Amino acid sequence: MSVREWRKTLFGKEWIFQHGKVAKQSAGSIWARFGDSVVLATANVSDKVVEGVDFVPLTVEFMEKFYAAGKIPGGFIKREGKPSESGILSSRLIDRPIRPLFPKTLRNEVQVIVTVLSVDPDCPTDVLGISAASLALNISRIPFDGVVAGVQVGYVDGQFVIFPTAEQLERSKIDIVVAGTKDAITMVEGEAKEVTEDEMLQALMVAHEAIKEIVAFQEEIISQFNVEKMPLPEPKYNVELVEKFAQYVDMNELEKRIFTRGKQERVEMADEYYESIVQKFFEDNNISEEEQEEYKLPLKEKYDELSKKLMRKIIIERGLRADGRGPKDIRPISCEVGLLPRTHGSALFTRGETQSLGIVTLGSPAEEQIIDTLIEEGTKRFMLHYNFPPFSTGEVKPVRLSRREIGHGHLAERAVKAVMPSEEEFPYVIRVVSEILESNGSSSMATVCSASLALMDAGVPIKKHVAGVAMGLILEEGKSVILTDIIGLEDHWGDMDFKVAGTRDGITAFQMDCKVSGVSEELLRSALYQAKEARMFILNKLYETIPEPRKELSPYAPRIKWFYIDPTRSGELIGPGGKIIKSIIKMFDVEISIDDETGKVTVSGVDPDKVQQAVDYIQNMFRDISIGDIYDGKITRVENYGIFVEIAPGKIGLAHASKLGNIKPTSFKVGDRVRVEVISIDEVGRFQLRRVEE
Repeated sequence: MSVREWRKTLFGKEWIFQHGKVAKQSAGSIWARFGDSVVLATANVSDKVVEGVDFVPLTVEFMEKFYAAGKIPGGFIKREGKPSESGILSSRLIDRPIRPLFPKTLRNEVQVIVTVLSVDPDCPTDVLGISAASLALNISRIPFDGVVAGVQVGYVDGQFVIFPTAEQLERSKIDIVVAGTKDAITMVEGEAKEVTEDEMLQALMVAHEAIKEIVAFQEEIISQFNVEKMPLPEPKYNVELVEKFAQYVDMNELEKRIFTRGKQERVEMADEYYESIVQKFFEDNNISEEEQEEYKLPLKEKYDELSKKLMRKIIIERGLRADGRGPKDIRPISCEVGLLPRTHGSALFTRGETQSLGIVTLGSPAEEQIIDTLIEEGTKRFMLHYNFPPFSTGEVKPVRLSRREIGHGHLAERAVKAVMPSEEEFPYVIRVVSEILESNGSSSMATVCSASLALMDAGVPIKKHVAGVAMGLILEEGKSVILTDIIGLEDHWGDMDFKVAGTRDGITAFQMDCKVSGVSEELLRSALYQAKEARMFILNKLYETIPEPRKELSPYAPRIKWFYIDPTRSGELIGPGGKIIKSIIKMFDVEISIDDETGKVTVSGVDPDKVQQAVDYIQNMFRDISIGDIYDGKITRVENYGIFVEIAPGKIGLAHASKLGNIKPTSFKVGDRVRVEVISIDEVGRFQLRRVEE
């Protein structure tokens, strides 16, 4: 196999694709470089057909290697382990645009692995991985219909930027990844700082033009390969007989079943009808019990296909949806806050049959999440986690964290992040958890709403409410209907899943997956503005429930106070081996953190009085002692001639017996606290005290 290489300068940087040098035993492999970022994309397929599944068995893995950034993994085991959260999100980013391009009948296991070999912070490896995976699949024997590419788009100083640098992203109002073919945008994922619908639309259009350039480069490369694609497996059943099954379906009866109100009821009615006609079909066509197993899956697929066509036809022709709504109608919404007595904030958001319980927990700065990824190091003080238990859909499944849950939580976090207060305004670490208690579409957008409500209930000074809505699209023979607040059935059988979150002032997060081409700029504009109309309606519901953050935090939330000391003296607070700071923590039952660079000292604890006492104690340590200062000190020694009082760690003065009022020194005990005033300081810094009457 000869080594081949292709180079092209795009968006100010050189792109290099190479084939035939590494991973030659893979069905398809591409070594890709963009700037100083390098990934290896490999695509492989099993010869064995997976039986009993009705989907393409595709897995996409994004393998982060710390050596790519010149780093050694942290922790006790110095090697990469399970995928990180950022790795899982990158896997999803590559999976979503390529999955629709496989033949729907492919049942061989396909695995795409993108391995990160070198990281350039200004050239995102996951976005490069989309193009590399597309090439690896196209030059392999794996059936794959299309060429797909991805770009990152920023909006900096009023200008759209393709592949903005890390520095530009800090100033950018938009940070989105857009993927697509030369004909259409197929995927969008990202966040924004309250941009308008027109600004977001323009970003998508700019992105698509850039995508076309990368796709054209890929097509040049693919044209130099003469690859024979593996044949799709021949069905074991009689295809004509399966087509005949359609004659057994009474479309009027099917319409009644599909348009049954209620998700569970709809599923039960549709399944009941299917079982009744499939048995008659088996009997009429003399299909034995052994053969019936081979027919069950294709017959169910045929039944679903007929149901899908009918649902779409009725939406196009009558504007009527399966749950009885019109295209723009939003399901009934209810909001409630303060449900959980011991949590720091809680809210229940219900929209139709989708329900999210949002819970807020406030923590001290010591509880920040440590971030150590390939290109990012530091801490994170706002986290949003999304849980989707099987009972939310009435199912029985193993309870484990899925990639979908991580992706949905990340989208909701990006939506809410735009309104979070700065650390200076609110020094708490904030964790929001969304428990999905019921689901029938758009649970990630319900999470945005419950999070916004719960944050205000917790007293977090968010700038304004954030709400989200999921939109759908039915596109048939030039006719189109945009659907607001889609249910699961419309997501599954529709042509587009389009999620928009934001405030009254603009979009903060955006996600789109499109299954078809032909979605024009005008159609996207209509969808964005219809989503805005829905978002405003939902935001009004949130404001009616709780119009602003509560003035007081929960009594069970920690109290935090902070102040600054001279950073060069932070060692005095810590003490040898941490002795002094540990003693203060134990004395007042608080947590203390110090920023060595700024000298910021943060004290937190559940008891506000003890927090204040700890603050006073530390501030006294760094106060210059002056005559007339009054302290609440601790007695360290008792003598006949007076008592010795520690007014700050290591700062002890004598209160002579004559300065104790009418109380004898021996009346005091070591450990007692006494209020004293500094009355004199000698030339070497020793000071005298007198007791102050309470």
